[in-house]
This record gives sequence, structure tokens and C-alpha cells, in this order.
Amino acid sequence: MALFGRGTAGKPGEWYYCIKHQKVEEGPECRAADRLGPYASPEEAARAMETARERDEEWRNDPRWRDDEPPAAG
Repeated sequence: MALFGRGTAGKPGEWYYCIKHQKVEEGPECRAADRLGPYASPEEAARAMETARERDEEWRNDPRWRDDEPPAAG
């Protein structure tokens, strides 16, 4: 399989959220570039966008990742 192939990756029993079709899917349905996951359950996959928003907010407020502050002198 090519390194940057267009095939799907995943296996049955792994749950994903397809951002293109906005639906939960099991295993390899849509291409990997269009999916979030894998998740342990369909319920977790259904919350994928909410989980991503929550993580984005956490990272935005994490002082270790602040790009808007000038570097310390020294």
C-alpha cells in the first residue's frame, strides 16, 4: 500500500465520525482524511465534533501553547 494512498484504513469494531457525511461509521467506510477517530463506541464517535471543540478550547487556554506572548528575554 502506498504511503499516501487514498484507501481507507481501520477495522470493524473501530468507530469513526465522518466529517464529510456527518455520520458515525464502523470500520473503513470513508477515507481517513475525512474521519475523526477511532473511538471505542458509536456514542463516543457521535460526540466527535463536540469532543474536538472541547479539546480546541482546552488547548487555546493552555499556557504552554500561547503564541501571542513575546518570548522571555535571556
